[in-house]
Amino acid sequence: MHSNAMVILRSISLRSIAGAAMTFALVAAAQAPAPAPSSTPAAQTPAPAAPADAAPTPLSTFVLTGPLTWLPPATFDAGPFGKISVNGIITGFAQGQNNPVTGDDTKQATLSNGEIFVQKADGKLQWFVQAGVYTMPTLGAAFLNAQNTNTDFYGPVPVAFLKLATGKTTTWQIGALPTLMGAESTFTYQNFNIERGLVWYQENAVDRGLQVNQTLGKYFTASLSWNDGYYSNRYSWLSGSLTFTKGPHSLVYDGMGNMSKTVFQTYATPVQNNGSMHAVIYTYTKGAWIVQPYFQFGNVPTNKYVGIYKGASATGGALNVSRAFKNGFALPGRFEYISQTGGSTTVNLGEGNTVVPAVNLLYGAGSSAWSFTATPTYQKGGFFFRTDLAYVSVSNYTKGDVFGPLGNNSSQFRAAGEFGFIFGDNIVKK
Repeated sequence: MHSNAMVILRSISLRSIAGAAMTFALVAAAQAPAPAPSSTPAAQTPAPAAPADAAPTPLSTFVLTGPLTWLPPATFDAGPFGKISVNGIITGFAQGQNNPVTGDDTKQATLSNGEIFVQKADGKLQWFVQAGVYTMPTLGAAFLNAQNTNTDFYGPVPVAFLKLATGKTTTWQIGALPTLMGAESTFTYQNFNIERGLVWYQENAVDRGLQVNQTLGKYFTASLSWNDGYYSNRYSWLSGSLTFTKGPHSLVYDGMGNMSKTVFQTYATPVQNNGSMHAVIYTYTKGAWIVQPYFQFGNVPTNKYVGIYKGASATGGALNVSRAFKNGFALPGRFEYISQTGGSTTVNLGEGNTVVPAVNLLYGAGSSAWSFTATPTYQKGGFFFRTDLAYVSVSNYTKGDVFGPLGNNSSQFRAAGEFGFIFGDNIVKK
């Protein structure tokens, strides 16, 4: 998966059978009325509360894990369309690195976000549209500018859906939806760090389908989704999420898996589209601190029908920590480790027996890697600036599948910067 052909950034991941989360979601309809649900989709990891002096986060449709905070939207009466809320963001991104892969460079820059978010967030029938250009920079993956990211992945409207409230505790969504999987989210401004990590690189980002969200009593929310997994346009995936929240503590189980077989592959639809994934995420948020450890397991089984002659699994985990300081400064950090199983098998491909290694999910069969990232951050109102300082180290790799022009360097250091402006009610305030 990190071979020279696949190392180009993709924002994709494994999914897993939804186990307990699915059960809770299916049982949801029989639940007695409970307190009104949060506006945050039940299956997404709740955004940790920001420090007391931070602006509230108005958009209910994507997760912000900190330390960046969103602005209240600009809201206006759109006549027959009702009350419309609008936010926007524009950011620039630059990075420098050693040991670039073939086709990559030591220095690069791009417009990392130029997006507008329009939503109707009241009434029984609601909707949300996110449109513009974006990037998804990821550790250990080659640079991809905004134009190529839009072309190769989710287009100029990556997220758009209708949302129907059918009860005090139940909502339905249909369209292009943020994935239910994982602790890190798709777009740069949503996360602790500018660049997503090695564990996130296994996940998917956006899928298209139908999702139901349900509040279960005082502490639980659940979601169940039928979708196309890794943006495959083949609707054979089932995913679910169950969240427990009490005070500063949040515990999430996410799971998803493909119920069929999918030969179709693109940058956005890799070999993991034939697998499953599970994740457990704990978040503690109190005062200036956000602490978030999580564990993730993905499996791609042997499946000769789609060209996987020996399956493999990837097991990883990470610790995200963020400390806010006075005057708009914060310091998030991330440490992570991930490994995949190895081995090989002998198959007859028509020209005699051939030894075929396990499917590549990382840096070759049996490989492992760790990374550390620190992201000093400053935000004042709608303006922010932050810098990633990151290091990746790989072990037991397959030659040709790691860093450098020949793919034989086992480590990479990267420094990246992002600055920009978040727009909301600040565009109408005097």
